[in-house]
Amino acid sequence: MKLTQEERSWVLYDCANSAYSIAITTALFPIIFGMFKSSGNSMDLGYFNTIASIFIAVLSPILGTIADYKDKKKRFFLFFFIIGVVFTASLAFVQPESGLRLLIAIFYVLSAIGFFGANIFYDSFLVDVTTDERMDKVSTRGFAFGYISSVIPFAISLLMILALGMDKTVGYQIGFIITAVWWGLLTIPMIKNVKQIHFIEHEPNPVKNSFKRLALTITDIKKHKTVAVFLIAYFLYIDGVDTIIKMVVPYATTVLGTDALDTFTLLAILLVIQIIAFPCAIIYGNLAKKYSTRLMIIVGIFTYIIACIAAYFITSVWHIFILGALVGSAQGGIQALSRSYYAKIIPKQNSNEFFGFYNIFGKFAAIIGPGLMALTTTITGNAKISIFSIIPLFIAGFFVFLTLPKDANEA
Repeated sequence: MKLTQEERSWVLYDCANSAYSIAITTALFPIIFGMFKSSGNSMDLGYFNTIASIFIAVLSPILGTIADYKDKKKRFFLFFFIIGVVFTASLAFVQPESGLRLLIAIFYVLSAIGFFGANIFYDSFLVDVTTDERMDKVSTRGFAFGYISSVIPFAISLLMILALGMDKTVGYQIGFIITAVWWGLLTIPMIKNVKQIHFIEHEPNPVKNSFKRLALTITDIKKHKTVAVFLIAYFLYIDGVDTIIKMVVPYATTVLGTDALDTFTLLAILLVIQIIAFPCAIIYGNLAKKYSTRLMIIVGIFTYIIACIAAYFITSVWHIFILGALVGSAQGGIQALSRSYYAKIIPKQNSNEFFGFYNIFGKFAAIIGPGLMALTTTITGNAKISIFSIIPLFIAGFFVFLTLPKDANEA
């Protein structure tokens, strides 16, 4: 499928911000944050992640409702994008030797707010750049090319770190600059070529009326039953997905021990997941057109159930690589098709408002899963069994999702 200029520009932003996701959220920043000496520990980063997530989750439907007015969406997108890029670059200028651990944590929270905030409006632009018939393929191409292209700045950063020393901060700091520059440059086509097509005309007291529309949507949810059911299902199965993404490293380290999993091996596993996710996301998009979006999301859910079962039997580092490949095969597809499925069932002129709700459910995902894994480990004393505790999330999400209407091309 040949993409239009608007679709290509939209996909390129997925390539741009995916560099932040792997370098800052997942890999490089957590390592350098652990180099700061203080009374806390590197696990404190979880608190700062929570702060950023709650901030965006609370504000996203409000900001989204206001952004539904004509010409507002791009302005909100640019505001958060600039915050994200500036504070990502700023991470490079706080040295662990300075002891300013709180300052770099604040920069990180602001960069995360910029990243998450821009994504609300980026996701909602999907309804403006393409049609319902093309949404699955465009969305999956966004995730697919986002995964594979993010390997480039991450690999360059990793080479710098290896050359300058894994225990030296300068390589990681150069990685932060590379990530910010990559994010900024690949966003230029989005800024130039993507326009807000669906909108609400300006009216007096826009902020007051935005709150009224938001309240009306919440209180009159019966008019949007399909949307409500999907969001419940999405919250359950994406909680399982995000739990695996966030807990696979601590789970593997606990089961195999830190001697078997050093920092370089963990980074290599992340690269494998990114590379595997690229073709698989495209395959999911192609199969969704042939068999239906709904069916392929179900396939993704069951792939994760299989991954949970397989994780119980890991005994070596190679098993982690295989497990990473299995997770990567479904990760991009289930995320991309969830986004496009949602975009097709919401009112187009209120896309920002509804993607604000989508963002809430996404940001508060992975709250139940990690708690279940930790509680199961505490009760049983066996970390391997804890992986089974998130299977009910996928099963519950599957049964709720099953109540949604079938696609036109689904038997």
